[in-house]
Amino acid sequence: MSVAKIIELNAASKTSMEDAVKAGLKKCAESVKNIQGAWVNEIKVVTDEAGNVTEWRVNLRVTFIVQ
Repeated sequence: MSVAKIIELNAASKTSMEDAVKAGLKKCAESVKNIQGAWVNEIKVVTDEAGNVTEWRVNLRVTFIVQ
């Protein structure tokens, strides 16, 4: 029988939402093993005064199998 655990983390990128997700998962994988998947729980953006996106922020829920 497998037991899965879900952790929540935040990641950011000045490039794109996809880059923020990839960066968050890459950093998470440095200390968490057996990652099975993730879902984007929330997306936020930081803008300048003209309304241009300057940073993408994502809240991820990462699922991994507990050994």
